[in-house]
Amino acid sequence: MTTESRIDLHTHTNVSDGQDTPAGLVHAAARQGISVLGLTDHDTMAGLDAAAEAASGLGVTLVPGVELSTTVDRAEVHILGYFVDNRDDGLLARLDDLAQSRIRRVTQMIERLQGLGYPIDGDAILAESEVGSIGRPHVARGLMEIGAVESVNEAFDRFLKAGRPGYVPREPFSPEDAVRLLVEHQAIPVLAHPFSTRDIEGILKRVVPVGLKGFETYYAEYSPEQHAELRAIADAWELIPTGGSDFHGAGVREGRELGSAPVPTEVWERLSRLHRSMDDAG
Repeated sequence: MTTESRIDLHTHTNVSDGQDTPAGLVHAAARQGISVLGLTDHDTMAGLDAAAEAASGLGVTLVPGVELSTTVDRAEVHILGYFVDNRDDGLLARLDDLAQSRIRRVTQMIERLQGLGYPIDGDAILAESEVGSIGRPHVARGLMEIGAVESVNEAFDRFLKAGRPGYVPREPFSPEDAVRLLVEHQAIPVLAHPFSTRDIEGILKRVVPVGLKGFETYYAEYSPEQHAELRAIADAWELIPTGGSDFHGAGVREGRELGSAPVPTEVWERLSRLHRSMDDAG
């Protein structure tokens, strides 16, 4: 496997829970020599135009994407969608529904934490929804601002993971629904960071039959041994073994620095080839 082209297919900006602007992310990618960049903000495509404009002048190939959050038995299952169309009114409407669900969930988290005696600024956190989608990292940063925790990781570990005092479950949205939504709108669905599903084979049995095409194998936080294990699973299920850093900003999450995933060139070749074949068929 070769890695001549630097590829990162999983990144976030401040239109969801990242820290960089879309244009700032693209400029950072260009400085690091990343040639193919997937922008996959949570439940929103709001940053794609600005990112595409920046990429056009920097020699970076932007892969327009989105990350959809679902749950199965309290385990989080995230589905990445590549080559989304941010002019698709039907997809935009469904993403707006998901964004409203996020606001309701974050509101409940804020109220729960305030009720426990943590005076986080709920208005400031919810104001972030005017820019893009919001989620638990915004609440985590609110806890950091009042000195309740020192990092986003600590906020999740102490307050925001399932079973912790500030946790509120998502409204029902299954991984099958997420995959079907992406397929309906001519995007390529990929299972993100598979180990977080807690049941890789069980999830694949649910989502491959409804159209899953890829499997995030080269995830930055995973070890080389885990990459090899996931590659074997991807090959067995005949899925494209994608990869990315899950970058949210410099220093935000350890192990998720921009461009830190060892994504082989063949991944981009296979993904772009599938996209072209879908265009030809459409």
